[in-house]
Amino acid sequence: MNIAVGDRIFLKKPHPCGNSEFLVLRVGMDFKIKCAGCGREVMAPRNKIEKRIKRVVAANNSGKEQTNA
Repeated sequence: MNIAVGDRIFLKKPHPCGNSEFLVLRVGMDFKIKCAGCGREVMAPRNKIEKRIKRVVAANNSGKEQTNA
């Protein structure tokens, strides 16, 4: 799965604040994601995050966003 820093991901299970949209801050063996609702930063293993992804909105360098379902 191609996920890059700056992409927005929507997870199947929402954050306790009620928001299911997250911003990707770091990729590698672990993902560091930031909740778009409350701003909380979370680190989790790559396989755990990839299983929970519902949708990816890729941020392009041109400023336009591309949706990957």
